Amino acid sequence: MLLAEAAAGGTEHTIPSLVWVLPFAALLLCIAVLPLIHKTEHWWHHNKNKLLVAVALAVITLGYYFMRHDGTHVHDHWLGGVLHHAGMDVHEHDGHFTTGAGLATAVGVLGNALMEYIPFISLLFSLYVISGGISVRGDIPAHPLTNVIFLAIGGVMASLIGTTGASMLLIRPLLKTNSERKHVVHTVIFFIFIVSNIGGTLLPIGDPPLFLGYLKGVPFMWTLALWKEWAFVIVLLLVVYYFWDSVAYRKETLPDIQRDETQVRRISIGGKVNFIFLAGVVFATGTLAPGKPFLGIEGGWEPFTFCREFVQIAFVLLSLYFTPGGLRQENNFNYVAILEVACLFIGIFICMQVPIEILNAKGPELGIDSSWKFFWATGILSSCLDNAPTYVVFFETAKTLPAVGMATVAGVAEPYLVAISIGAVFMGANTYIGNGPNFMVKSIAEHEGVKMPSFFG
Repeated sequence: MLLAEAAAGGTEHTIPSLVWVLPFAALLLCIAVLPLIHKTEHWWHHNKNKLLVAVALAVITLGYYFMRHDGTHVHDHWLGGVLHHAGMDVHEHDGHFTTGAGLATAVGVLGNALMEYIPFISLLFSLYVISGGISVRGDIPAHPLTNVIFLAIGGVMASLIGTTGASMLLIRPLLKTNSERKHVVHTVIFFIFIVSNIGGTLLPIGDPPLFLGYLKGVPFMWTLALWKEWAFVIVLLLVVYYFWDSVAYRKETLPDIQRDETQVRRISIGGKVNFIFLAGVVFATGTLAPGKPFLGIEGGWEPFTFCREFVQIAFVLLSLYFTPGGLRQENNFNYVAILEVACLFIGIFICMQVPIEILNAKGPELGIDSSWKFFWATGILSSCLDNAPTYVVFFETAKTLPAVGMATVAGVAEPYLVAISIGAVFMGANTYIGNGPNFMVKSIAEHEGVKMPSFFG
C-alpha cells in the first residue's frame, strides 16, 4: 500500500484507498438525488433523516479508521492532550500528537473533524440567529434596479458581518420585495453568488476559508489586497443580473406588476440592538483565536480553546433575550435551515477526512505548481467539497513549493495564495455544499415558495 511520511514525528501512515472515499461520495449523491426522487422527496425533507444518513456514512468512515493498522495525527494540541488524559493510545513527539491503531485512531479522526466542525457551525449558528432578530420591514417595487441595489449592498456587507450574516439579513426582505413576482429563482441564484460567497472576499470574517487562513498566519488585513478581483466579479455579475432581470421583469403578468407597484411599504428596520451583537460576534471571531495573543499583544492573554465559540453563543443568548419575539415571527424565523446545515455537515466533515488525507499525502505529486492550476484545482474541489477544508489542503500544498522571486505570505507564495483564496471563495457558490450559507438561502427561499434548482442546477 502507498505510504506517506507524516508531517510531524517522522512516522509513516497508510494512505486510504479510494474505495473509502465512497461514503463521502454517497453523502453528496444523497444530497443531490434524494430530493429529486418522488418516493424519497418527502422522507428526505425531514432533518432527522438527513442526520440519520449523515451519521450512518460517518460511522462507516470511522469504521475504516478503527480497522486501520496504524494511527493518525491529532491536528490540535489541546485535543491531543484531552485524548491522552482520557487514557487513549496517544503519543507526543516534538509537540505533535499521534494516535495508536484501532479505537484511538477512530476517536482521533472524529476529534479532528469536530475541532473543525464546532467553530464552523458555531459561527454560522450565531450569525444566523442574531441576524434573524433584525427585521427589515417594507415592500418596495421589485424593479431590476431595486434588486441590483439589494445585491450590491449585500456584496459589501458580506465582508463586514460574514456571508452568513449578510445572507440571513437580506434574503427575507429581498424575497418579500419580490413576492408579487413569479420569476424569482434567478434572483436567489445571483444572491448566492454575490452575497453568500463572493462578497465575503475582503476580510477573514467574510468567509470561512479566509478565516482559516487567518488562523494559519495570514495577516488580518491581507485579504483587502483582493479588492480588484472582488470588485471586477461583483460588478460583472451585477451587470449580467440587471439585463437578465430586465428580461424576466417583462415576462411578469400585468396584475402582478400592478400589485408590486401598489402594495408598497417604506423600508424600516426593527431589532437594531442585534447589530451590536453581530459586531460582538465579528470581534470575537477575529480576536479570540486559541493560542494567539488577544489583540496581537505579545506576551498577553491567549484565549482558551472554544473561548471564541462560548462568546459567540453568549451573544446569541443576549439576542434571544433582548429581541422581542414578534420580530423573528415577522421574519418567519425558524431553525430548520441551520439545522439542515448542521445535520448534513457533521457527516460531511467526518466523511471528508478520507479525501482530505489523500490530498494531503498526494497533493505535491499532482503537478499543481502555478497560480492558474491552484485557482482551478481549489475552485473545482470547493464546488464539491466544503470550500474551507479545501482551502486548507491547497494552502498546505502551496507551502511545500519554492517561492523563487515571489513574495510570501504565511509561508506561501503570494500569487499562489491569491489563486487559492479566490478559487475557494468564488467557486464555493457553484453548489449548495460549497459554502455554508448556500444551503440556508436555498432552504429559506423554498420555505417562501421559490422552487430552487436541484443540486445539479
